[in-house]
Amino acid sequence: MTFPQRIITILMVILGTMLTRFLPFLLFPAGKPTPKSIQYLGKVLPAAVFGLLVIYSLRNVSVLTGTHGLPELIAILVVVLLHLWKRQMLLSIAGGTVCYMLLVQFVF
Repeated sequence: MTFPQRIITILMVILGTMLTRFLPFLLFPAGKPTPKSIQYLGKVLPAAVFGLLVIYSLRNVSVLTGTHGLPELIAILVVVLLHLWKRQMLLSIAGGTVCYMLLVQFVF
């Protein structure tokens, strides 16, 4: 990259970051109620993203070969149990990830 290309790239990154940080405050000021469509997305998108993450993570698991999906199943059970116990999504995801990595590295 030439020097002017680097400067332009840095400026575009700064602009993109500032735009994504400030735009919600400009579109939805504190004194006005949030539109119903945005409230709906706020309720639906977290579960949809989590479902997409599960599908993406399990897309290449083969139950007919190798470990038969056992590490994945155990990690899913850890995620579910942690979430039912503590009700903290980050703890559940981190616990399942650590469990899966330990199983893959040391057990299977």
